[in-house]
Amino acid sequence: MSSAIPHTYHLSGRFWIESSQGMFLGQGRVTLLERIREHGSISAAARSMKMSYRQAWDQVNAMNSHSPAPLVSSATGGRGGGGASLTETGEQAVALFQAVKRDFDAFLLQRSTTLQL
Repeated sequence: MSSAIPHTYHLSGRFWIESSQGMFLGQGRVTLLERIREHGSISAAARSMKMSYRQAWDQVNAMNSHSPAPLVSSATGGRGGGGASLTETGEQAVALFQAVKRDFDAFLLQRSTTLQL
């Protein structure tokens, strides 16, 4: 007879949205978009995530190229300053990802209730 303590298991996972060109949106990219919205700048968003500007710009460029319309609009610096903001499509992409994430998390939680060995 086993005297082992029963284990409780739960599911966890990550997902991403892909296009025919590859990865379009994942949690990291959505966080970058949210930080761009918050800071009004790709470079400030990158700094807040401890990411290089080049890496952030590459991520923005990849997302923009996978989308029918750009997710981020940017202006170069200068006397009036530069900046970046989410487009309407960018806001829709963030909202879509967050809605799918809520559904995904709810599924994992519900399915975890039936895990038994």
